Amino acid sequence: MGPNLPTLPGDPDDSGPPPSAVKVTLSGRSFAFFPPIRHVQHNEWRFVKETWAEMLVENPKTGVELWIPRRQLGAISSVDQPFPIVGLQQELELRAGTVWPYRPKLLEMPRAERKPLPSDASSSGGSQSNGRVPRSAHQGSREENRIAKLVGITLVMAILVMFAVLAVYRGDGIFGNRVILETADQEYLSLGARDDYFAVVKRLGPPKGDRWRGQSKEVAFRVLEYPERSYSVVLFGADQATATYLGALDANWRPIHSVPVGRGIDSTALLRTLPKF
Repeated sequence: MGPNLPTLPGDPDDSGPPPSAVKVTLSGRSFAFFPPIRHVQHNEWRFVKETWAEMLVENPKTGVELWIPRRQLGAISSVDQPFPIVGLQQELELRAGTVWPYRPKLLEMPRAERKPLPSDASSSGGSQSNGRVPRSAHQGSREENRIAKLVGITLVMAILVMFAVLAVYRGDGIFGNRVILETADQEYLSLGARDDYFAVVKRLGPPKGDRWRGQSKEVAFRVLEYPERSYSVVLFGADQATATYLGALDANWRPIHSVPVGRGIDSTALLRTLPKF
């Protein structure tokens, strides 16, 4: 038998998905989903494990285990009474032991009843002889136009409401552009996930303030303040020496830049849950 070769750090067996915000902040703690998963009695869950695409959670009261797609995970609330709340990108339901996007049933609007036009025999000596359209046809056309106008107005209002909710919740679109324009510059856009303290100082200069806060024994945040630029830079890591760039916050502590932390996931949710210190 040949010698036992050590496993290299770059081997595929050692690779794994980057930890999600749920694993980093809520591992070993109970939390709730919002909106709650339909057809599940108790909205209390605990993290079990995760892959690149999914996260396995367990309901401690019922023993039910569900795989939740990681792309469905949203922000984590800073309030933890009675449980922290993990937001979902859309409402889910439990069907046949698997979660699916909830699709509400749509009710079809009743169609306006159209009155039949008079026959040629009954109208040969009447209204059609002089080229006029029957009065009943005019009434049916006006009714259809009125219903079509109401449906169009309803659809436009629904689209405007959805746009406003998404803009406020995600912080992009009209509101997001306003936040970016309030900063003195956008030099933070040149920073990446591998940049440490010295890389940030090389690009932006020494910070006016430097604060360090430990979230747990393994995770801590370092905030570098640049008041003359109207934003702060957030570093994330186990200690000050190894902390790397996580994103940037504006003067109102709102995320204006984030970096990828996994396949299809960025650091925006983690920045939103970071309390100001």
